[in-house]
Amino acid sequence: MSETVDGMSYHVPDDLRAVRAFVTERALALGLPEARLDVLTLAVSELTTNTLQHTSGGGHIRVWAEGGRLVCDVVDQGSGRPFGRAMPSAEAVRGRGLAIVERVCDAVYTTAVPGGTLVRICLDL
Repeated sequence: MSETVDGMSYHVPDDLRAVRAFVTERALALGLPEARLDVLTLAVSELTTNTLQHTSGGGHIRVWAEGGRLVCDVVDQGSGRPFGRAMPSAEAVRGRGLAIVERVCDAVYTTAVPGGTLVRICLDL
């Protein structure tokens, strides 16, 4: 019996290409329609880039299907993330990442975990 790996860690910007490939492969295997891959890749890229820009120690990403949804957890050593915020103005230099994630995913949750924060994004299958 083969075991399916549902997660991977990332530590440096060069890891992000592998993260995107991992998430894409898992998502397709779990039944996410190809038309939604760009949405998933955008959300994962925003979250994992935030990890590398705003925390130390990298992060871990996990992908699985549950209840008709693709679920993706991003865990890092950062503090809580404020969700439910307005999209920053066009002149703003930063601050769009989490607002974009909220708008493109079907559901977004965050919670404190030992040593950091977990952000869960969900896309309907």
